[in-house]
Amino acid sequence: MVADPARVADPNRKGCVESAIQHSQGTALAGRRSETLEAQNEFLRHWEENWPSIRIHGSTRRQVEAMFQEAKPHLRPLPVAAFRIFTEVVRTVCDDTTVRVDSSYYAARPPIGSQVVVRIYASTIEIRDRQTHALLRTAVSVAANRRAAGERRGIGPQTWGAVPASVRHRGAPRTARDVGIVGPSRKYPAPLVEQACAHAIGNRIYRYKHARTTVERLFEQAIAQVGATPQPASPLTRDHPLIRAPAEYGDLFSRAVRHDAGDNGRQAEAHDDRAGQLRRHERSRGFSPQTGDQTT
Repeated sequence: MVADPARVADPNRKGCVESAIQHSQGTALAGRRSETLEAQNEFLRHWEENWPSIRIHGSTRRQVEAMFQEAKPHLRPLPVAAFRIFTEVVRTVCDDTTVRVDSSYYAARPPIGSQVVVRIYASTIEIRDRQTHALLRTAVSVAANRRAAGERRGIGPQTWGAVPASVRHRGAPRTARDVGIVGPSRKYPAPLVEQACAHAIGNRIYRYKHARTTVERLFEQAIAQVGATPQPASPLTRDHPLIRAPAEYGDLFSRAVRHDAGDNGRQAEAHDDRAGQLRRHERSRGFSPQTGDQTT
């Protein structure tokens, strides 16, 4: 058995379910107020044991509690992890032993030309045998890696969610126009792009031009608010624990001047000493610095 959750805003795919919440609100909790949540749960537990459980079901014509006791031995404990939502598609193995999923290729073990079942999760994909549904290979989704890279660049979930929403609305493959919706995040702040995409998804306007126009309008409003906000003037002061007395600054300046003058004098003396040594060395070799000739 494979759970197939109903799509959002698609009532034709919804199955017949019991309206337990609506039934409880319209009968047990109608016109009743409880002081605490524990008191309300205790009242609902008492009401469930004495009224709904013993009633005769309208469709099956049997007592609800009797049917529950028959099904109770077959019930299993709930799993520790939550149910992972996935999309199941059938793909054919290509000539290079890969299967194509969302414009990406994944290596597969089945023979070339055979068909496999691919389950697409949020961050991984599973390749299974079409007949036995045995797991053949698990791989990391390339689209999930792209989303993670986009989040590192500041692209939030609303921006990425606008792309699949556009694809579902038109029923067409992902195009450059859909992927281009993440382009404004390189020019405008990411929170503004997130707000624009959330507005587009909420109003079911799956057009890149609308999202871009909304981002530009929000950016202009933000700039106008920044320009209209008065900037607080920073008061100037002369008395502060980090500010020294003027006499100390003058003393430090005088020391720096004397230190620079001493360095310059030492450098001049060193230069004169090197020049004298060079002249003495030339005389000892019989070299005349005026004519450049060497005497014998």
